[in-house]
Amino acid sequence: MWRSLPRRAATASPTRGRAGTATTGRTAAGDAGPRPPREPPPRRSGDARRDVGRPGDYPRTVTSDPTPLALPTTDWEAWLGSRCDDQLERARGLVAELRTGGRDSAATLAMWNDVGLALANAFSVAELIANVHPDEAVRSRAERAEQDAHRLKTEIGLDRALFEALAAIDPEPLDDDARRVLSLSLRDFRRAGVDQDDDVRARIRELSQRQTEVAQQFSKNIRDDVRTVHLEPARLAGLPEDFLAGHQPGEDGLVAITTEYPDYVPFMTFGEDRAARAELLQQFRNRAWPANDALLTELLELRREQATLLGYDGWPSYDAEVKMIGKGSAIPEFIDKISEAAQEPARRDMAVLLERVRQDHPEVEVADSTDGTFYSEVLRRENFDVDAQQVRTYFDFAKVRRGLLEVTGRLFGVEYVEVDEPAWHEDVTTYDVVVAGTGERLGRIHLDLHPRAGKYGHAACFDLVPGIAGRQLPEGTLVCNFSRSLMEHDHVVTLFHEFGHLVHLVLAGRHSWARFSGIATEWDFVEAPSQMLEEWAWDADVLQTFATDAAGTPIPRELVERMRAADEFGKGVHVRTQMFYAALSYWFHQLVPDDLTATLRELQERYDLYGYVPGTHFHTSFGHLEGYGSGYYTYMWSLVIAKDMFSAFDPDDLFDAEVAQRYRHRVLGAGGSKDAADLVADFLGRPYGFDAFQAWLNRS
Repeated sequence: MWRSLPRRAATASPTRGRAGTATTGRTAAGDAGPRPPREPPPRRSGDARRDVGRPGDYPRTVTSDPTPLALPTTDWEAWLGSRCDDQLERARGLVAELRTGGRDSAATLAMWNDVGLALANAFSVAELIANVHPDEAVRSRAERAEQDAHRLKTEIGLDRALFEALAAIDPEPLDDDARRVLSLSLRDFRRAGVDQDDDVRARIRELSQRQTEVAQQFSKNIRDDVRTVHLEPARLAGLPEDFLAGHQPGEDGLVAITTEYPDYVPFMTFGEDRAARAELLQQFRNRAWPANDALLTELLELRREQATLLGYDGWPSYDAEVKMIGKGSAIPEFIDKISEAAQEPARRDMAVLLERVRQDHPEVEVADSTDGTFYSEVLRRENFDVDAQQVRTYFDFAKVRRGLLEVTGRLFGVEYVEVDEPAWHEDVTTYDVVVAGTGERLGRIHLDLHPRAGKYGHAACFDLVPGIAGRQLPEGTLVCNFSRSLMEHDHVVTLFHEFGHLVHLVLAGRHSWARFSGIATEWDFVEAPSQMLEEWAWDADVLQTFATDAAGTPIPRELVERMRAADEFGKGVHVRTQMFYAALSYWFHQLVPDDLTATLRELQERYDLYGYVPGTHFHTSFGHLEGYGSGYYTYMWSLVIAKDMFSAFDPDDLFDAEVAQRYRHRVLGAGGSKDAADLVADFLGRPYGFDAFQAWLNRS
């Protein structure tokens, strides 16, 4: 799963870390038809060895049009258990066969590929359903299935006989893809601890199981802890009419405002009552407190012990080894580099914001998070003539959803055909993704976009089925919490961002190797395609195709230009806040401090220009600490690459077919078949650089 925070405010194979978003919150979850066109690795003429080792060499059923996964209409608990248990049992059976040896290289790797696919199938369904099903009993069953999958994954990673069977493969007869799968698999076995002594491997099993349990509870506490403030109606001054209409006073005469995004974001953006904003902020930043403080401490300690047992100086070094950044010590260097680059624009914008706060509140010496969103909106309205309440009248949810599908369909050469199939909730809409003009089915997507009790509370892309050429259609789910009526433009941008993960998952779901399927690149690259797709939500020509008011009038071009100018304000502050999140993610894992709140405060004072809000415990609801671990820096690392990739597009023609198709096939469709740096170089014709990001940051 790939997860994202608001913009400003288990494994897919036994050889690959969990993919999500997460998504986000955390980002992680396990990740048909013919492979999309892409330039193959160089081949030597007449070298028959290059054709050896493809998964097709192992007997299996292959079809030109695999069917989507059939979801149940009733008894989800039984279906979920059967789906996950069957896939895990298949993985166990294949492992038992592999341990006996006696097969050629191609057959051994093909069976190993099927182990990864079975694990991915179990992980994907379990994590999605644990986060979206309305029935708590079903969610609990999904959590148990995910624990079972993690246990099996750990056992596989520590299985010496299995490792020896793969290590015995001669790489010489293999083609380039098979060699890559083999190399990465052997690396991951060693990182799992397969070569450690019996006592260490036993302890790693215990650590892995407990990490899964703690992480699940950490996320569950965030998901379930929805807090409420009760306010007199007069304290809702400034809120939009449609918001007020949906928030009528109760029997006690008070209006309930929750910490869920459809309440929290509009209130912090438009609510004129500073004390009411502070009250809501206090509740928002104390979600899952105090329970998650102890859980997070335990999770950090478990990760540190695992890393040190395997010979690393801490979790960041262990985790960064398989990312683009390469080593843990490079993370704080990157954080400080970005922080320094953002310092001048951040301080400049912060001075403007504080001056405006003091016009209303002369007693304020330092603006804090109570003021940030609200007064940024005030300044956009006063200095840039951008009124978010006016802007949102152009973004009716139904029109935005339709526009998103039209824009991405045109960009990537696909169409979305709505299908009437069962799902876990009536809010879910399902579409087949087909090739424009031919109708060839590429995959299936599910859009679950509105809040409800027990549902994952942020925005994320979850796998449902990992795509394998000729065997399984890729299926993914967008899980968000948007208004059913009018949307803030910021939420429109978030929707485009998350949909970027979804199309990545589908377009990369046509590989034969499970290792390469879907969002299978290094974690510090996965946000780049989604961050780049945000640009289409800022283009006037694009927006005018679907952003219309109640009378059908498209959003004025001049308004979009002012919105873009207004969005430039505060980006330095935003970047510094992101670096606070990244520093928190890194230093919590590197130091494992006794007092998490004290370290939170110290880091926030150093990096975040808004500073610490007394009495709050942000870390207990910062779900990315569970999924991204020490790697939250990846959002900004990806943004550096996203800005550079976007420079290849003509700003006057964002739908240029040659560039769009080159990007689709060389970056998205390639999945994990190459290192991310090579994918970007294939697309740009050169290595990625820092210049485009620096130019964006310095632009005023």
